[in-house]
Amino acid sequence: MKFIRNTFDTYKPLFDKGGKLEKFAPGFNAFDTLVFVPNHTTKQGAHIRDGVDLKRVMVTVIFAMVPAMIFGMWNIGYQHFSQLGEAGTFIEFLIYGSIKFLPMVAVSYGVGLGIEFAFGIFRGHDINEGYLVSGLLIPLIMPIDLPLWMLGVSVAFAVLIGKEAFGGTGMNILNPALVARAFAFFSYAPYMSGDKVWVADASTVDAISGETILGTLAANNDVSYSVLDMFLGYIPGSVGETSVLMILIGAAFLLFTGIASWRIMLGGVIGASLMGLIFNALALNELMNFPWWQHLLVGSFAFAIVFMATDPVSGAQTDKGKWIYGFLIGLLGIMIRVFNGAYPEGFMMAILLMNVFAPTIDHYIVEGNIKRRKKRLNNNLETA
Repeated sequence: MKFIRNTFDTYKPLFDKGGKLEKFAPGFNAFDTLVFVPNHTTKQGAHIRDGVDLKRVMVTVIFAMVPAMIFGMWNIGYQHFSQLGEAGTFIEFLIYGSIKFLPMVAVSYGVGLGIEFAFGIFRGHDINEGYLVSGLLIPLIMPIDLPLWMLGVSVAFAVLIGKEAFGGTGMNILNPALVARAFAFFSYAPYMSGDKVWVADASTVDAISGETILGTLAANNDVSYSVLDMFLGYIPGSVGETSVLMILIGAAFLLFTGIASWRIMLGGVIGASLMGLIFNALALNELMNFPWWQHLLVGSFAFAIVFMATDPVSGAQTDKGKWIYGFLIGLLGIMIRVFNGAYPEGFMMAILLMNVFAPTIDHYIVEGNIKRRKKRLNNNLETA
């Protein structure tokens, strides 16, 4: 590490004020602070000596997604070969999945970070770190057979319109990864839904049909997968969303490190469970009749509530607001899933909708606290 530090120090004068490459300083500083803890301190306000910065928080979230990502790559190979009736080893499945998935990651980071670096250099400010997480989230929530150019266009839209248009990291009101998925869904619908997009090369091999559990239920057909398959993730779906077990491992890591809000997660589970129970009582179709607790094991619920709803920028900030925010995401997600037969996966829309209302929720929570404190103060003055 000393050699790398010395290398950065050697070339740093070129990027300092007055150096030949001064205008590219934001890019150089981005790589420097990614590898090493920033060596600068705050100039005003409170001074806290801590090695944690936004990059470290983002990297922690990435580590939490690794179990779901690795399993997702294995599942890509498993679904492909099992649909063809062919056997294979763990390594063969993983290699096949890696060949399919890693180009998606490369395109996501290449396009997204390219735009971030361009904005940083053009505006003359440090590179925003928020896309470190979004760059991995986007391919994890996309179908594996989505053409790379469509992924690139979706990423560009998410970064430009969903993030930079609002001022960059910390200013966006919508989750950028979900903006990318929403853009892809409404712009390239045939590549984002149906029974051919969830299994690699399904469109070129007639023998493959990878309909998801929610798609099967929406068509009023019986589900052939066991509860264990749903929990472990041996089912078709988006790359990172199939294995509840791997997602729970990531959730435990985020909660242990204090990065994610347990209130939002638990509120989402309560809201989804309540709506599932209501629909079970009505039982008008297969989706309504599907056991409420199994709704928590399929689709994007687990991944969405752990990695999407807990986004600290676009989510609620107050403690009470987090409970309400998470509860409504779970409630609306199951509602959209059941009522919209053409789109039985509703958590993307539920989170984006609640992203819009999160500031309003926090506003009324804060206003309520102010009114209670004023009332308590007035009562104390009257009794004094």
